[in-house]
Amino acid sequence: MNKNLLSIAIILLALAIVFVNLWKPSADKDSTSNAAVENEEESVETEDIPGSDLTQVEEGKPAPDFELTTLDGKTMKLSNLQGKKVILNFWATWCPPCKAEMPHMQNFYEKHKEDGIEVVAVNLTNIDNGRKDIEKFVKDYGLTFSIPLDENGMIGPQYQAFTIPTSYILDTKGVITKKIVGPMDEGIMEDLTEDIE
Repeated sequence: MNKNLLSIAIILLALAIVFVNLWKPSADKDSTSNAAVENEEESVETEDIPGSDLTQVEEGKPAPDFELTTLDGKTMKLSNLQGKKVILNFWATWCPPCKAEMPHMQNFYEKHKEDGIEVVAVNLTNIDNGRKDIEKFVKDYGLTFSIPLDENGMIGPQYQAFTIPTSYILDTKGVITKKIVGPMDEGIMEDLTEDIE
């Protein structure tokens, strides 16, 4: 009998604890969620990344220019590609979605390089596994488009490449028409580049 009473008391105590925890946080949650939203809005407005103006890379604005050295040692300046549609991609060798996306990007590039469309895949070299891994990746995937190296880690943050892959579609005037976070396939690339000038 004592065991049964003790078991019932423990069950009632557990239920009371669960009830209090479910009931009290939901009341607190409403008041704290409003405060969290306000704080989040303030942090978005005031968030500052050294050397980066996050309002520069919005759709409808010209893509910020940069000059980087490519994997094959050439200098590449983004503004020199004006007159072409550009898929500007940010990636790293250790990123599984980047690995999934690259064959699609290569196939798309091979089909459209004569159509005035350029693929520029900026490697986030400062957070990647070294030049040898990048070279092996490019060879293994048979990549033939430009691979600029963001060795100092300045361009990735400027283009908000916090989740990779991140890509931007630029029109022939160098204006950002779309930002895509996550991998694309050929169909998405076709759709995003088809209707822009």
